[in-house]
Amino acid sequence: MIPLERILESRILIVDDQEANLLLLEKILEGEGYGHTLTVADSRQVLDLCRGFRPDLLLLDLHMPYLDGFQVMEQLRHAQVDEFLPILVLTADCSRETKLRALHIGARDFLTKPFDHLEVMTRIRNMLEVRLLQQDLLAQNRILEEKVRERTLELADTRMEVIHRLSRAAEFRDQGTGLHLLRMSRFALCLAETAGLERAHCDLILAASPMHDIGKIGIPDRILFKPGRLDADEWVIMRTHTTIGAELLAGHDSALMRAAAQIALTHHERWDGRGYPHGLKGEEIPIEGRIVALSDVFDALLSQRPYKQAWPQEDAVRVIDEDAGTAFEPRLVECFHDALPELEAIIQMLAAHLPSSSHAAAYGTGM
Repeated sequence: MIPLERILESRILIVDDQEANLLLLEKILEGEGYGHTLTVADSRQVLDLCRGFRPDLLLLDLHMPYLDGFQVMEQLRHAQVDEFLPILVLTADCSRETKLRALHIGARDFLTKPFDHLEVMTRIRNMLEVRLLQQDLLAQNRILEEKVRERTLELADTRMEVIHRLSRAAEFRDQGTGLHLLRMSRFALCLAETAGLERAHCDLILAASPMHDIGKIGIPDRILFKPGRLDADEWVIMRTHTTIGAELLAGHDSALMRAAAQIALTHHERWDGRGYPHGLKGEEIPIEGRIVALSDVFDALLSQRPYKQAWPQEDAVRVIDEDAGTAFEPRLVECFHDALPELEAIIQMLAAHLPSSSHAAAYGTGM
């Protein structure tokens, strides 16, 4: 039940071209304790009054000059001032056609002229109770939606934190710096943006790409930590990190995990079909895999590894160019060149947060 005090605080707008009806209704409402009543005889003012006064109930005559009650209701509906505003029609016309037409365009109830005091107060109070209960329900829904939104963000943040920690665990086993994920994922985001992918798709690639090498958790230490180049048998085992990663990430219905599994599986496929694990060719390779493949190789060329020194940037760019149409999609290589200034800015930004010795170890000179 809605407390009477709250009902009496409701705002009521009365529209009738007959001053006598306005005075009568106003007097009835004031006598019952309603303190926020506004009356108007000119129906052309109703729309602006509804926007400013924001009534909880509209008492509306049907037959008026300028705009009749039907036109006023149409005007309010098209202006979408308040889709839940209850309208109590004032009319001496009790025909079925009139009532059906009024109900169709927004009326909720009717008051028949001449007015009966008890009927007036009963119908007004009933409609206001429904209005206030509806407002309470909408307020509760907003509170629940906000709580759901906050909880969803919290779960998303937690999930991302777990993902990044697992990804870093895999990288620390392989390289020990933790920086490859930062650079490569930002390279991938930049390349996705330059390629014209939608914002949500770009953000998904940024979030999912750090998991590209998570399958290396399953690679034996003797292979993963070998200081020199791998032999043919060792490469067979090393290449299984793609399928291991996909298996680790598979089975979840979120877009993030699906993208991560796809990237883990396909980031070593090649545009010419000579990649692994499935020898996909051209656009058979998902765009996420194509973007991460190029981003991963570019950063790997710039980075020091147990089996090689870091390459100067111009040499790394030359390798990307030479592999256009073989390892990489030619269009993405063009996007890579367009994005080079931003990629360089990413490199410098991340390097600025490192001690100079760490920077030298991570990259070669001549950048």
